[in-house]
Amino acid sequence: MVWPIVSGLLLIMALCGVAIGRAEGWPLSDSIYFAFVSGLTIGYGDLVPTAPLSRVLAVLVGFTGILLTGLVAAVGVRALERAAKS
Repeated sequence: MVWPIVSGLLLIMALCGVAIGRAEGWPLSDSIYFAFVSGLTIGYGDLVPTAPLSRVLAVLVGFTGILLTGLVAAVGVRALERAAKS
């Protein structure tokens, strides 16, 4: 049940990254790199979106990353709960 949600969130992050990269004129590798570095809240600052649409999409990447992190944490907690009951 969790894998389709994780896949969807990763896909959203990647597609937003590609859209940001096209708007900014970045290569595909930089676009994907930006999406996952920003989505995982690392944010090195080496790539910065400047176009208004890119900035809005970067916020969407951030929210998607928060959802992804929360989902992974919830799955981990659930696994620990099940292990403690056995």
